[in-house]
Amino acid sequence: MNKNELIEAVAERTGLAKSDAARAVEAVLGSVTEALQRGDAVALSGFGTFLSAVRAARTGRNPRTGETLAISASRVPKFKPGKSLKDALK
Repeated sequence: MNKNELIEAVAERTGLAKSDAARAVEAVLGSVTEALQRGDAVALSGFGTFLSAVRAARTGRNPRTGETLAISASRVPKFKPGKSLKDALK
């Protein structure tokens, strides 16, 4: 499912116009992104938790040349599924 399909599904389930559903989806995604940028976790009960984690600096290897290079530390988004979501997929 891509973003447009998600918007269509939200519009269909809620009875909203597609444009209203698009604004709602964009608002949710924007709010999650902003919270992660601040370093906050977003916990959606029964669904899961979005959080940001720090990936440590490490050395890597250029696959073409075999040369080693330093990969700097970075912040990455992570998702931890909740129990209800896990159970739904069994």
